[in-house]
Amino acid sequence: MLELIKQIRWQDIFDIFLVTIIFYRLLLIFKGTKAAKMLLGLVVLLLVSFGSRYFELYTMDWLIQSFLAQLVIAIIVLFQPEIRRVLAQMGEARLFQSFTSAEEMKSIDEIVRATVSLSSKRIGALMVIERETSLQDYIEIGIPLDSRVSKEIILSIFHPTSPIHDGAVIIKANRILAAGCFLPITLESDLSKTLGTRHRAGLGVTNETDAVVIIVSEETGGISYAINGKLYSNLTMNDLRERLTELFTTKKDKKK
Repeated sequence: MLELIKQIRWQDIFDIFLVTIIFYRLLLIFKGTKAAKMLLGLVVLLLVSFGSRYFELYTMDWLIQSFLAQLVIAIIVLFQPEIRRVLAQMGEARLFQSFTSAEEMKSIDEIVRATVSLSSKRIGALMVIERETSLQDYIEIGIPLDSRVSKEIILSIFHPTSPIHDGAVIIKANRILAAGCFLPITLESDLSKTLGTRHRAGLGVTNETDAVVIIVSEETGGISYAINGKLYSNLTMNDLRERLTELFTTKKDKKK
């Protein structure tokens, strides 16, 4: 035993620590998503494989081994949104913010006021707020604006007579970068049938990026927001303000 311990290098300990951290971070990313269920299914499949070998169930073992041979491709296909989001976050991480807390709070206030006004009039809206992952691919599809965030501009964009009211608005810091943008629609089957295209589009973009999406229902006027593939509905004005403040101000203060 002592001889085995003596053979362990500090590089081996660091290597194990590094791999542990990577797996832990991946589990945090997958937690609460459809990928978590798929990952659990793969673990069960591996356990069945060991069991079939132990009990000499050759046909079952052959089927499982045939599938495991394509495991890498299966993981890429099943976890595509999560893999894309992780790689995008790694590539787009920013060290510095280009706007002040005062500007940030003013933008949040304008977004909240516009959302409440749209809700009271039952005007559908879809607003995407960029965080660490760039939304340039979606911006290029829409109509470029590059205007300061304000309640009046947001209301005019989503007014039913506006030619771009059906698309999404993309916001970065205190600027509205584009409007009339098209977003990927999630195809998850376990979502409520009452959710419309806006809600599914909001969930779709949060499956692929770390953006925050605010949705106003045209049918009910209800306010929802989506983040990390999860939807939170029936928000009040204070709920929305507190959540946005926590995401875009408190988090930044902790980094300093």
